[in-house]
Amino acid sequence: MAIKNHLRLLFTAGSLLATTFASPVSRFEDDDDDDTPLPVVIWHGLGDAYNADGMRQVADLAESVNPGTLVYPIRIEDAGNRDRYDSFVGNVTEQLTKVCADIAAHPILSTAPAIDAVGFSQGGQFLRGYVERCNNPPVRSLITFGSQHNGITRFRDCETNDWICRFAMAVLGTNPWSPAVQGKLVPAQYFRDPEQYEKYLEHSNFLADINNERSIKNETYKKNIAKLESFVMYMFDEDTTVVPKETSWFEDVNGTEITPLRARKLYSEDWLGLRELDRKGGLKFRTAPGDHMQLSDELLTEAFGDFFGPLNRHKGRSDPRPASHVGDEESDMGSGGRSEGRPASRGGDVESDMGNDL
Repeated sequence: MAIKNHLRLLFTAGSLLATTFASPVSRFEDDDDDDTPLPVVIWHGLGDAYNADGMRQVADLAESVNPGTLVYPIRIEDAGNRDRYDSFVGNVTEQLTKVCADIAAHPILSTAPAIDAVGFSQGGQFLRGYVERCNNPPVRSLITFGSQHNGITRFRDCETNDWICRFAMAVLGTNPWSPAVQGKLVPAQYFRDPEQYEKYLEHSNFLADINNERSIKNETYKKNIAKLESFVMYMFDEDTTVVPKETSWFEDVNGTEITPLRARKLYSEDWLGLRELDRKGGLKFRTAPGDHMQLSDELLTEAFGDFFGPLNRHKGRSDPRPASHVGDEESDMGSGGRSEGRPASRGGDVESDMGNDL
C-alpha cells in the first residue's frame, strides 16, 4: 500500500508501542466538545498477523485521517508467527473470548465511551461477533472489507510453499462438520454450504450462532447490532478468493440464485437487528474495486474519514457520504439493489501481505 513511511504508531512483534500502555488515565473527557477521536481496533484476515507491514500501514493511515487516534491491532498471541498460525488453527469462540477480555482490560480502550472497529476479511465477522457477544467497550462504527458474513461455500487456494495453509485446507476438505475440525480449524467455523444446511445448523461452532440462525434466538445479539451507529460492509466487485463474494453483503447464494439481504428471513424477521439498524440509516452497502483485499489508500481514507473520529463528530468532517456518491449503496437501496459504482481513483494498492487473506 502506498502509505507514507513515517509511522506514528510503532509496533514490535511482542507488544504495542509503549505509549499505548503508558498510562491508565482516560484520554476521554465527558464533554460534548471533546474532539479526541475514538480508539480504533483492527482484526486482520486469514494468513496475516497483527504486526505485519500491511497492518502497520493501515494503523498509520487511520491515525493520519483522524490525528490522535489510538489504534489497537487485535492479536491472539504476541508473537507474529504464532498470531498468523492462530488465524488458521484455533477455536474461534475461545479466541473471541480472549479478545473480549483483552479489550475490556486494556488501560485506555476500557476507559473509552466507545470504540470504532475495522475487520479485514474473516476479521470482519469476528469483530461482529465481538459486538454481539461482548461489546465492552461498545462499538460505534463497524467497517468490514470482504468479510464472510454469510459464510463461504469453498475453501481458499494456497500458495505452493504455504504449508500451514495447505495442511489446513486439506483437513477441511475431509469432513468440515466433525467436532475436531469445527473446534480447531478456523475457516471451517464459517463454512456454510446451502446443500448441507441442516448439518451446518447442528455442527457450526461459530457462524450459525452469531448469525442467529438456530431456532432459539439470542436477543442480546440483536440488541447489540441494532445499537451500532454504522455497520459498513464492503464487497470487492472482482473477488475471486471469497466464494461467494456476495457473502460480504450478507447475501445468500445457492447455485445461481442470489437472495439479497433484504429479501431474506434473517432480515424480515430481524434475527440480528439488521432491519432495525437499516431503518435508522445505519446499514451501508459499499463496493471496492478489484480482487480480494486489493485496497487503496484513497478508499481507506474515505472510509476512516466518513465513519471514524471523535464521539461527537463535527458536521461535515466525518458524516457519512450522501447516497448519490459513486461506489456507495446506502440504506435507501431497494431490496434487490446491487451497487455497481467504483471510486474514481484506486491510488496505491495494499501490500501483498494482505492481498490473499480471507
